[in-house]
Amino acid sequence: MEEIKPKRKTNSNGQAGERPAGNHRAPRSDKSQQGGNTPRKTRRRAPRPAVAAAEAPAAAQSVPAPRPRRSRNNAQGQNAAAGNKPQRRNRKQQPRGYEMTPAIPMHICPLGGLGEVGKNITLYECQGDMILVDCGLVFPDADMFGVDLVIPDFTYVLENKDRIKGVFITHGHEDHIGSLPYLLKKFNVPIYAARLTIGLIKNKLEEHGLASSAVFHEIRPRQKVKLGCFTVEPIHVNHSIPDALAFAIECPAGIVIHTGDFKVDYTPLSGDAVTDLSTIAEYGRKGVLALLADSTNAERPGFTATEQTVAEGVRGLFARARNRRIIVATFASNIYRVQQIIDLAIESGRKVAVSGRSMVSNTEMARELGYLHAPDNVLIDIDEINKYPPEKVVLITTGSQGEPLSALSRMAQASHRQVRVGPNDFIIISARPIPGNEKTVTKVVNGLLSLGAEVIYENMYDTHVSGHACQEEQKLMLTLAHPQYFLPVHGEFKQLKRHAETAEHLGYIPKQNIYIAENGQNIRISADGMTVENTVTAGAVMVDGYGVGDVGNVVLRDRHHLSEDGIIIVTAAVDGSNGQVLSGPDIVSRGFVYVRESEELMEGLRTQVEMALDRSLSDNMHDWASVKARVREALSSYIYRRTKRSPMILPILLEV
Repeated sequence: MEEIKPKRKTNSNGQAGERPAGNHRAPRSDKSQQGGNTPRKTRRRAPRPAVAAAEAPAAAQSVPAPRPRRSRNNAQGQNAAAGNKPQRRNRKQQPRGYEMTPAIPMHICPLGGLGEVGKNITLYECQGDMILVDCGLVFPDADMFGVDLVIPDFTYVLENKDRIKGVFITHGHEDHIGSLPYLLKKFNVPIYAARLTIGLIKNKLEEHGLASSAVFHEIRPRQKVKLGCFTVEPIHVNHSIPDALAFAIECPAGIVIHTGDFKVDYTPLSGDAVTDLSTIAEYGRKGVLALLADSTNAERPGFTATEQTVAEGVRGLFARARNRRIIVATFASNIYRVQQIIDLAIESGRKVAVSGRSMVSNTEMARELGYLHAPDNVLIDIDEINKYPPEKVVLITTGSQGEPLSALSRMAQASHRQVRVGPNDFIIISARPIPGNEKTVTKVVNGLLSLGAEVIYENMYDTHVSGHACQEEQKLMLTLAHPQYFLPVHGEFKQLKRHAETAEHLGYIPKQNIYIAENGQNIRISADGMTVENTVTAGAVMVDGYGVGDVGNVVLRDRHHLSEDGIIIVTAAVDGSNGQVLSGPDIVSRGFVYVRESEELMEGLRTQVEMALDRSLSDNMHDWASVKARVREALSSYIYRRTKRSPMILPILLEV
């Protein structure tokens, strides 16, 4: 890529420079040639290089007086007064004689992952070419009744699918790959990812019947990929899963570093390497236009603990378990943790079984690719665990987040087909609850404890470390990359805000160059400045069973209403000619009151319906929609007076 530089005038020595301040003129190069009043020793100088001599005539031309400059302090004050909103800033004014060339811009459009934990997806655009980074999902909140998954809104992606060259995946966690099946059903975009990440994606696509049609390109750290005007270099980073990558995205506008999820582990597990800080520093020296960095642990001071601490903590728990069966719950994609447990099982002479569909498929895939090492005589099928004494078995299972249908949840409910939990079980939950999952995890823990098992959970011991950078590692990333602009990503607003404050306190980046973006903002960024041009369609699409997007806010509102006060259905048959009630009204209650113990209330409801129908008949009202509205209003008022509840009321009038 050819670097675009402004054309500059040169001085008499063939060097570029600004004109001296004040009313003093710089000495003209022709006078130094003629001698004039210049002392003799000054005229005896080394001969000029040929290039300088060739440029001397241009430097000798007359230079017009400079225009008055705007006060820099005043400009900074205005920027500070404008708050955190990015503004278009002109480059620092250059001396007369420069030919100003507008900087080439690029657009960064986060479609998810901002103001939330999960659903990460970012679109980059420059000179008409586009690429995507990540395509994740987020699990539903407690108030999203019946919703299975939440994925990004792909409207803007599909509108520009002819310009999108590919999607780059940082690593294989659900919040970065989970939405790929739903995107590939509409747009078969090429996927660029590391080897293990591709294996995890293929397992997911198998469930949707898309594995054979997907287009994969395996990428490795330090091997650049060129797509359109973009050149993307993967950079190795530490995380809680192998093959985690950051991306250096180079285009005519400049270089953007997208860290993905990362931490700096100086003592990583065997076979891994430390985060490639030297490559990030190289880009920092070259000049980074913008940095988009993980903010998940922005509120935590210090450094993230190394994975080695988990091995020591779990080793102590294995010794404590003694004659009991050990059950360890962790993320199915946490291959590091699974390997640690297998190694400790071998040390203690135990067999290992795995439970949970995703755990089984990921373990098999990781062994085939060489990321997981386990002797064949150590792994056993889950149906065989009862053939061995408890002190000879370790069971690795899913359900560390209390998912209702996970293997650990079924164990807690005593509904697992192969595993019956009891006093001879020692259970380790090797994961911290994701924000929002605390109640479901607590429910599972209570169920396991009530069955007599001993449960190690949360921060009781060193059974889990985070895969995300804390404040000191974030400072290191900011210092090495030394970007012109900084956009914190991957986190709730409070985490993005704290990360922005960390960057501001370092003092390397001006406050006006730090921006907390929102999903859907189309951010135009160049060496000249940063601004939000417009917003694009971005949001949450809910997946319920096979339905994608058919559950919206209205449906969720109705489900919420039903969950709070229940529903009352009123049915009656009405003569269409005169409005007389032929049968009914019949009242069905669900989730409102127990009918057998509320006969008086139900009888009062029938009376209210009959009165509303009689009033409609006397008013000669034959608009059935109006009649239903009158019935609904009469019942709603009566029920609230009697019970202080507001159930959903559904009148059904059958015209005969």
